[in-house]
Amino acid sequence: MLNVIGFLSSLICLGICVKPPEPYYGRKIGPLVEFAHGIRGIAYAVDESTIFIKGFSYDGTGPDAFFWIGNSPRPSPEGIIIPYPEDYIGRDPPVLRAYNNTDIILRLPLGKRIRDIRWLSVWCRRFTVDFGEVFIPPNLEVPKPRVLPEFKRLAHGLRSDNISILDAKTFYIPNLHYDGAGPDAYFWVGNGSEPTSFGIKVPNEMGSLDPLRGYQGEDIEIQLPGLLTVYDIDWLAVWCVQYRHNFGHVHVPKDLDVPPALGQTKISPPWWYNPTSSTPRTTPPTNCREFLDKRLQVRWKLEEDYIDVILSAKIREDQYIAFGLSGSPGKPQMVGGDVIVAYYDSNAGSFHAVDYYMSHMAQCDGKQGVCPDERIGGRNDATLISGSRANGITSITFRRPLKTNEAINDQPIPLQGEVSVIAAFGPLNALKEANAHSITDKTTEDFRIDFSNYDDHDCTVNLEELSDEEGLKPWPPARIIGETTFNARIGPTGGKRGYTVITGLPSWGIAWYLNDLLIPEITLERGQTYTFIVEGGDDSSNPARYHPFYITDSKEGGFGQKTREEQSQQKVFAGVDFDQERYPYPTAAGRYCEWAHKSIDKSSESETFTEFMETLRLECDQGEAAYFNWTVPMDAPDLLYYQCYTHNNLGWKIHIVEPGYISEHNSDLNGATTNYPVASVFTVCLLSLLFHGELYDF
Repeated sequence: MLNVIGFLSSLICLGICVKPPEPYYGRKIGPLVEFAHGIRGIAYAVDESTIFIKGFSYDGTGPDAFFWIGNSPRPSPEGIIIPYPEDYIGRDPPVLRAYNNTDIILRLPLGKRIRDIRWLSVWCRRFTVDFGEVFIPPNLEVPKPRVLPEFKRLAHGLRSDNISILDAKTFYIPNLHYDGAGPDAYFWVGNGSEPTSFGIKVPNEMGSLDPLRGYQGEDIEIQLPGLLTVYDIDWLAVWCVQYRHNFGHVHVPKDLDVPPALGQTKISPPWWYNPTSSTPRTTPPTNCREFLDKRLQVRWKLEEDYIDVILSAKIREDQYIAFGLSGSPGKPQMVGGDVIVAYYDSNAGSFHAVDYYMSHMAQCDGKQGVCPDERIGGRNDATLISGSRANGITSITFRRPLKTNEAINDQPIPLQGEVSVIAAFGPLNALKEANAHSITDKTTEDFRIDFSNYDDHDCTVNLEELSDEEGLKPWPPARIIGETTFNARIGPTGGKRGYTVITGLPSWGIAWYLNDLLIPEITLERGQTYTFIVEGGDDSSNPARYHPFYITDSKEGGFGQKTREEQSQQKVFAGVDFDQERYPYPTAAGRYCEWAHKSIDKSSESETFTEFMETLRLECDQGEAAYFNWTVPMDAPDLLYYQCYTHNNLGWKIHIVEPGYISEHNSDLNGATTNYPVASVFTVCLLSLLFHGELYDF
């Protein structure tokens, strides 16, 4: 797979990429000059605060040697230490050990930038001796992250703030919004002026190649797979593979001078994904324990001086998950417990992982109780890596040091041996803190974990399957009988409560809403004239927002994308005309109006369609609606369909009945013509006038 991706990257870059020579380590500073102890290596400026030393060597025999920087004319005692390794915890920086041709990344401390220093040295502090040095060239231009525009907004509520290229493989996407309703959508990169189906999938922020979930203003990082770099591509998009549609994209310019991809970005990918491996791991490791009636799963892995943890649980949006070390060895005691409280803030659309200490089972008063460490004089030692919420499952990944310097609030996680752990669910209070008085579930038996294990697995429940909506009650199909005016707009399909379960057909994330009902079955009489007010989008250059309305005998629709032979198998009754050369063209489009998600898709949490509509808002482009009048032919078949001219599977059934049928059955139909509310003809027309002004006949 790695070779295939590398071959593709070379193909999409032929002749136009301004790509640095390989291997690319950044702007060259120069070789280290040796004075003692076998100092070797070549220094590069990776970015304004990071130096890379290629092939560093040092015999390790200096008694008090460090990487040392300063702004004096030559290395001197006036310099400061660059801690290495940088992830030391609660102690002085370690003295340099021996290295033999080792690649090293140095991050400058205390807000220092390369422009602030004149030299880098390997310096013995005790004897004030310079073992080796390199000077920073004057006016050195270091690579910098590149800021791009936001995603072009085309469909499914996709938007973001300005996107940044952090390094040659890493995109930072702040404030990402996407409703998650696309059935087969991915981050997607490729070459050319616009996104096409000839692209490559990019793993999401969790390193997974699953279809994208919904995002509510999250800040994420994604990394290009295999050998691909930003110099190989022209755009980054969110693309629906199944329906070949672009939900939005941003162009990648060719005049890039970004840092190399050497692992220097602030938020590294999860520990269970290695994009440069020939067989990337796209699922977490096998360490997994279940708690609280199997509704909480904990996955973990030790990495030197810290631990990475994924908490996944089936909880409500207003609840937290707490997991950590018991307050007493050998039993599940909350008091004295050192836990991380993880939760999703639905108001802010953000995820959190917060370090807590529980001195008492009471609400935190700023001194004692179930308190965030920061409220009682400590610090939050949990670092959020990522979070997601979909179909009732909250999943949050965080990192925590094994040892901290907070002896009162924090317990050390042992490198070997079992330790008692605790877990709990509960509601968040108004401060978005754990509501200690209302813990709804907590561990009551002694669970013990040896965190150093590599294959501790007792998880038997697949939370993804539990959240797959199989048990959700579908909404009853809507029906409209007796109306003569229909307003046609675009809206979401309602997940597994809506379009798919109603029709038995696949959806691509949007469907027709008639009179603000999801694909209702409508009943029309032969010989009667009906008015259709259409707001499906009239910009043919944007296929994601171009949905002309037409009436056909095809259950699938999509007349405009069919071949001549396929079109001949479909009969069109309204909404399509033919030019002099008998080429078809749609006649009913109008401005684009969409019932869009206020946040992410809430269909799984909405017991009724009425509740679901409360999670949507109507968004309309400038312009006018289109409308057409259709008189049902006397020889029309009993079953027709309203559909989208440019796409398959957006509409549903039209029942054709004899003249007078509706009035004859009016008494039977009164009060039962629909299975959920529908506006009257008068209301629809009035709203149309208010929203659109005059209506224009196509």
